[in-house]
Amino acid sequence: MASISITASDGAGSFDALLVMPKKQPTGAVVLIQEIFGVNDAMRATAQEVAALGFIALCPDLFWRLQPGVDLTDKTEAEWKQAFDLMNRFDQAKGVEDLKAAVATARSLPGCNGKVGTMGYCLGGRLAVMMAEQSDSDVNISYYGVGLDALLGDLPKVTKPLLIHIADEDKFFPPEGRAKVIEAAETHPHTAAYTYAGADHAFARVGGTHFDALSATIANGRSAEALAAALS
Repeated sequence: MASISITASDGAGSFDALLVMPKKQPTGAVVLIQEIFGVNDAMRATAQEVAALGFIALCPDLFWRLQPGVDLTDKTEAEWKQAFDLMNRFDQAKGVEDLKAAVATARSLPGCNGKVGTMGYCLGGRLAVMMAEQSDSDVNISYYGVGLDALLGDLPKVTKPLLIHIADEDKFFPPEGRAKVIEAAETHPHTAAYTYAGADHAFARVGGTHFDALSATIANGRSAEALAAALS
């Protein structure tokens, strides 16, 4: 693993991003979008898994404007409290701009074939949908993003593949909101939404308290197929 610096587009400074390179190049790149816990062990493990699939993995520190280097777990009440505080203060519009800068950086990385996708979890799952609507990334994958029904007005702007993985028992995303997303995806040519029965929020978080091996394996397989189709 390595770390690179990315310059923010608004001139506010620069931020770090975890970089994991695959064994074979050239290849596409995947910008991984963190949860509310920052670039932590789960995101580092996910980056290694993405690199093992044969893609460049780049995971930017999106909380850098609030507190650089956030690295929390989902194991203690104190960490949850800190994570929610960061999420509530996080400027999602600025986050999207930083992700656009990360995508542009990834396109020009040595060994990259110029194709870049995003894949996000929790908060990152919401940002992945926003990137599908607002950026030029080649594919976007959302894991258990919350409040996605509020983003459906811009779904017609999506012109590249968008995968949305939805936990059927997500405590942070009410059933009526999930139903709206699924219905909208059914009629949108570039969007596919998948529901995972019995799975709670963060079912694919490596080492997480709600990890569901079956749901994670199925979802990750679908993601791998989408990445291969868009980035190879």
